[in-house]
Amino acid sequence: MTTVFQIPEDHDQRFKVLIREFFGDFLRLFFVDWAARFDLDAVEWLDTELLPDPPDGSRHKADLVAKLKTLEAVEPDHWIALVHIEVESAEQSTLIKPRLPSYYLHLRERYGYPVLPIVLYLQVGLDGIGVDSVVEKFWELETLKLQYLYVGLPRLDGESYIHGENWLGVALASLMKLPEERIAELGLLAFQKLNSAGLNEQRTFLLNDCFDTYLEIDDKLRKAIVGRIQFHRQKGDTTMRQNKSMFAIMREEGIAEGREEGREDGLAEGLRLGRLELIEAQLDSKFGTLAEASLKTLRSLTDAEIRNLGLKLAEAESLAELGL
Repeated sequence: MTTVFQIPEDHDQRFKVLIREFFGDFLRLFFVDWAARFDLDAVEWLDTELLPDPPDGSRHKADLVAKLKTLEAVEPDHWIALVHIEVESAEQSTLIKPRLPSYYLHLRERYGYPVLPIVLYLQVGLDGIGVDSVVEKFWELETLKLQYLYVGLPRLDGESYIHGENWLGVALASLMKLPEERIAELGLLAFQKLNSAGLNEQRTFLLNDCFDTYLEIDDKLRKAIVGRIQFHRQKGDTTMRQNKSMFAIMREEGIAEGREEGREDGLAEGLRLGRLELIEAQLDSKFGTLAEASLKTLRSLTDAEIRNLGLKLAEAESLAELGL
């Protein structure tokens, strides 16, 4: 099985944007019973900075806090509930645990609503999906106990999620267990599914960016993926191409271009061209046709800068905010 590599520093922003965009899919993917209890069509995202003792008190900043209605009438009126999600990239679950009770109490006191805590682990597997708890004791007396839901991506079977119909699950599969001998085949299948899902460009970019960023591909697997794409091209497999968006088409063309120019990393060049093509289309749609100077700046960005720009694009109100 492959192992999860070092998590990139920009994971925090990436997953905040991803989960906000696919919040309902996230709950339905991992906590289907809980998802059925909420009205997922009307979600309000709250300020995540909590100041328990302003102005000099310690600051707490949660990752994501969603306010939404419940569908079950537990009381005469529907409840309003908060879903608090923490994305944890550390290799030990013990690092996040001490902070959870503090987050819970501050959210409960500040907003006055029940809180459902959820932790998404990027490098901790535990039992995959489950319930964990934080317990404080005074000798044998349990003075505080907080339970929370969790997802441990490294413990989950990535292949089953790639074959599923939840697009967020396909994207997150690169952080799950994947059989090394089939990672090239599964990687191609995931890219094909994400790019033929009929999603808008922003969603397609976010999902592709996540899958590509966290899929560990060594030289051997890279050659296998390139070989598989060449195999489809040589067979004249037009179905595979017709079902793909511009992202996947440019990825294939970049591989060919990279090989023609003698670059060993044709796959990486193809992925870069795919991201640029998507971002250019989004920028044109949002701000009008880009000036030549803006295009030149965009095409000179590094891979990391391209990813970061893609994550910021949805909320940007001007090209200046994006450095273009």
